[in-house]
Amino acid sequence: MLFAKAGMSAAAISSLFVIWSVTSFVLEIPTGVWADLFSRRSLLTIAPILTGTGFALWTFVPSYLAFALGFVLWGAGGALRSGTLQALVYEELTRSGASDAYPRVIGRTHAMGMLAVSAATGLAGPVLAVGGYPAVGVASVAACLLCAAAARTLPDSRGRAERGPAYRQVVRDGLAEVRRAPSVRRSLLIVSVLMGVAGALDEYVPLLARSTGAPASVAPLLVLLVTTGMTAGGWLAGRGTRWPAPILALGAGCLALGAASGRAAGMAPVAVAFCAFEWAMSNTDARLQDQIGDESRATVTSLAGFGSEVVAVLTYSAYALGSAWAGPGPLFALAAVPLLLVAAVPSGKRPEPEQVAER
Repeated sequence: MLFAKAGMSAAAISSLFVIWSVTSFVLEIPTGVWADLFSRRSLLTIAPILTGTGFALWTFVPSYLAFALGFVLWGAGGALRSGTLQALVYEELTRSGASDAYPRVIGRTHAMGMLAVSAATGLAGPVLAVGGYPAVGVASVAACLLCAAAARTLPDSRGRAERGPAYRQVVRDGLAEVRRAPSVRRSLLIVSVLMGVAGALDEYVPLLARSTGAPASVAPLLVLLVTTGMTAGGWLAGRGTRWPAPILALGAGCLALGAASGRAAGMAPVAVAFCAFEWAMSNTDARLQDQIGDESRATVTSLAGFGSEVVAVLTYSAYALGSAWAGPGPLFALAAVPLLLVAAVPSGKRPEPEQVAER
């Protein structure tokens, strides 16, 4: 809306999204390596400052150049955070002898993030009505500064330690971990497909809700139902970890059945599906963290982030092509196929705490 108000055409707005995506792609892995070389807490502090600077440009000097630079800064901030947060949280919990708490902590972090997004979305309307785009922009910048302040409070034992190996060595170590460990490759595959497919489908949930024929006033509530399911999945992460494959398979089945029903009631099993996917993502991420060493932890985790971006682009492309022949319901049902296939991939068990400590 802000871009359109500033006179940007649909083509210009699309080009801004391309800039955002390309920035994230290009920086995903390099920033993961930086997180293995430097203080992870410092990078997590810088990330929201970059994003906030981009929002400030949009607010105070709205123009195509400012919008483009803002997306570059936002993409850079997101790339700095991706992989870095997981690595810091896992390593600090391990140092405290609480590595088993990782899926619960990271899952609840995601859940609270979704709740915050929902709250911000609800507040955006009143703030926009009172203060217009400048008020929304200032609030966005303030939120980013608060994130930076919160990041400074995170523990970072590693940040006070001796610096690790050189950039090339970290890259080699990360790739070596992937090459020599089939379990790491399986976890990377599962995380990439789950995050890529489920994350891309999330963008189309409003279209699925509208396709059920529900009244316009009810459609937002159906979207909220799915968001609630995702939040519940993050909050439940760390529980029921003995049954990852059945739960993921159940989620894929619920997605296919609910979406194919073409009815508003079908959004309930869709919500259950997204609950299962969010739960599975946190727990699979935990298994991946258990299987890699700290010297290249953020690098390998960023490989998963890069893989999920690739899968997401493929999902967007497949949805765009399929939309010429089918509606949201059948397309969502077809998207359940790769998720069902991933459920059949053996992910292995999490190591015991003693094994984690030995590493």
